[in-house]
Amino acid sequence: MAGPRSLNPGLRALRPAAFGADPSGARLARIRRSPHFSAGVFQNPGGEARTRPSGSAREFARIYFEKEARSHRAPTGTVPVHATTLADLARPPATGLRLTWMGHSSVLAEIDGQRVLFDPVWGERCSPFPFAGPKRLHPAPVPLAALGPVDVVVISHDHYDHLDLPTINALAGTDTLFAVPLGVGAHLERWGVSAGRLRELDWHESTHVGGLTLTATPARHFCGRGLRNTQHTLWASWVVAGERHRVFHSGDTGYFDGFRDIGAAHGPFDATMIQIGAYSEFWPDIHMTPEEGVRAHLDLQGGRPAGALLPIHWGTFNLAPHPWAEPGEWTRDAGAEAGQAVATPRPGAPFEPGGELPTDPWWRTVSRPGPTPWRRPRPVAAPAEPLRDEADLAGDR
Repeated sequence: MAGPRSLNPGLRALRPAAFGADPSGARLARIRRSPHFSAGVFQNPGGEARTRPSGSAREFARIYFEKEARSHRAPTGTVPVHATTLADLARPPATGLRLTWMGHSSVLAEIDGQRVLFDPVWGERCSPFPFAGPKRLHPAPVPLAALGPVDVVVISHDHYDHLDLPTINALAGTDTLFAVPLGVGAHLERWGVSAGRLRELDWHESTHVGGLTLTATPARHFCGRGLRNTQHTLWASWVVAGERHRVFHSGDTGYFDGFRDIGAAHGPFDATMIQIGAYSEFWPDIHMTPEEGVRAHLDLQGGRPAGALLPIHWGTFNLAPHPWAEPGEWTRDAGAEAGQAVATPRPGAPFEPGGELPTDPWWRTVSRPGPTPWRRPRPVAAPAEPLRDEADLAGDR
């Protein structure tokens, strides 16, 4: 079986460092032995998932670039960010579990005396280039250097809005460990993280850090950072279990039946961090809608409203045609209909899932009202034909 093709020397010299590195050697041999790797690529649970937009290119472009729609994809003023301080985090959580959403999918989880940082993105843009690509809608709530020591950084997959070169460069100089899906370690090693600090896992494999057990679990998504998507790095959701508490981070994923299996094997959870943003009927297989996110949370909890649901992957970068704050509002509605507690903290505001949850709809003060500003969508059948002219408009989400 052939591995990823190497770039010729001239192109390799022009390749941005942010593209990372293709797996090779023993890492590539391990990838080829994975039960989830077949026909030269990693396979999704539940069958093939469309990783490029489907439907009419003209319709996609109209929705994405139409002036009125664009006016709703950014806040009208300054997003109310909680300026996280060391004082906020110096006091141990009274319940033993505290979450701080830093925006998008970045969450600091303090769990049973350990500190876990999920998908940290402190860069200004989720892009290989500092001058182009989706820009932050709000600043990071706290400088990375002021966050304090982190026991382990967990990466869900290698897209730019989850694996950020400037952030990894900053963390490479610390003592933190990194738990990553199979193949992603090649990027980190190229960026200066030593192999001894990597815990590189296939789905259903676990590693131990302090008193925590971290398990890579399936997700329905894709990978890729460079000009070619070789599908040689895995994507994952994550379970982190301590002596008293358990949390789940979805990474990016479409809805699939496997959430029930993950819940049965590892749940119930004190809190789940679930992707509910950057959805579209043009790519229904790889991102969840708010309704699907709530359903995934219930699946993980054995079908019962339990634990706290923290919506992630929204409000920080403009990655889809929907209004920027729509995911927060619709998750709030879907949770209320299901009787499920949903936490909606301002970015940077710590909270304890076992205590009083933040539920203020803070985004409404900086959102542009429309004719029906918070109308939830009706189910839309996904167009069947793949995009031809605009296949790369969505980019890495």
